[in-house]
Parts: sequence; structure tokens; C-alpha cells
Amino acid sequence: MNDLKGKAVLITGASTGIGAGCALALGAFGARVAVHYNSSRSAADDVVGAIAKSGGEAIAVQGDLRESAQCERVVNEAAARWGQIDVLINNAGALVQRVPITELTDATFDDIINLNVRSMMMCTKHAVGHMKNGGSIINVTSVAARNGGGPGASMYASSKGFVSVATKGLARELVSRNIRVNAVSPGVIQTPFHEKFSTPQQLETMRQGIPMARLGSVDECVGAFIYLASHQLSSYVTGQVLEVNGGQYMP
Repeated sequence: MNDLKGKAVLITGASTGIGAGCALALGAFGARVAVHYNSSRSAADDVVGAIAKSGGEAIAVQGDLRESAQCERVVNEAAARWGQIDVLINNAGALVQRVPITELTDATFDDIINLNVRSMMMCTKHAVGHMKNGGSIINVTSVAARNGGGPGASMYASSKGFVSVATKGLARELVSRNIRVNAVSPGVIQTPFHEKFSTPQQLETMRQGIPMARLGSVDECVGAFIYLASHQLSSYVTGQVLEVNGGQYMP
């Protein structure tokens, strides 16, 4: 795992949840981590502080990635700090809100697409030019992209379906630059995401459909990102969607 030491990493949506877990783990392996956040500055500063306390190097970078110009600024700010980007983890995203199709508005449609699709594509676009020696791009999709999601989540599931398909297309497109593109697809993970968007009853229903009969933890997702970030471990892996879901979905 020595190949992660000194690598320049940008993680979007890294102030809490899976993004924060990845930032802490990569920092522990010696990577230099840009912790992106939008509104959770205090949480982002906590992640940066924890990485520094463990002997790592990190910065916090703010930006609303629903806007293309902000994607460009965040990527460029991270790259300016260390002169390049070696690993990009496109983790920023959210369900935004559960909404039946009969109540879907243009504003909600735009919010979901901009946050889950635009941010991933535009951050990737601008990061590629900073990957001077090749690198790894890891997108975050969801088991919802496979099963359509729960009630009121069809827009979110569809946006994550885009991420999964785009991962494969980008892998083919960027292979000539020595850039690998993969995705991690978490199942039902105990994060602020579900605290905000899922009721205890909904979580229990989901739990009952998981062969392992329990929800996952952030720490149980992190290993998949470490694997895909490391050239030493995954140099022959690109265009893949790695499922981390306790058996909830088995391709």
C-alpha cells in the first residue's frame, strides 16, 4: 500500500459519511487529501484536523457542485495545492427529497440531476487535465441504480444509473491517458444520508431484504475505495462497479 503515500486526492462530499471515511483512511495511508464540502464546514474541518493529527496532510475546499463553475474551481484549488491530482472520488450526491412522479417539479428534477450527475461529470472533466501521470477516478453510485430505489426515489435511482453507465464510458475514453475509472455501489449504509431520508420503518424493511440481515457501516465501504485508489492493488481494473451491499443485490 506504499503507492498511496504522497498521492494527491480530491474527495467531493467528504465532510461526513462515506466521503469522510475515505478521507480519513487515505490520509492514514499517507495521501494528501482535499476534503470538499458545501455547507458542513465544521464537519469538514474536523476531518482535516483528524488527518493532520494522525500525521497526514489535508485541506478543506468549499463549493456548491451543482454548478459547473464551482466544480472547476474546487478541482483547480485542490490541484493548485499539490500540483496535480492522482485520485478523484466523486462522492458528492444525495437523494435531495423523496417525491412521487406526480409531484415532481422542474426545480427538484434539476437539483437531483445537478448534484448527482453534473457534479460527477464536471469534476471529472476538470480533474483529467491535472492527472499528469495517470490516476484513478472512483464514482459513487448506489444499489438504487440496480433496483430502482424505494418510494419516491426514482429520480435519485435514475441519476445513479447514469453514474454507473458513465463510469464504463469514461473508462474506455480515458484509458489512453492511463486513467482508470471505476465505481463503488453502496447498499444500505448507516450514514447521515439515511438519517435524513429514511424512516426507521423503511430501514427495517430494507434490512429484512439483505442476506446478511443488517445494515452496513462506513468502515465496511472504505476498503473498496482504497482498493480502487491503489495502482498496486487494482492496476488492471477499470470500468467496474463494485457492489458493497451485504448481498442485497448480486449481479
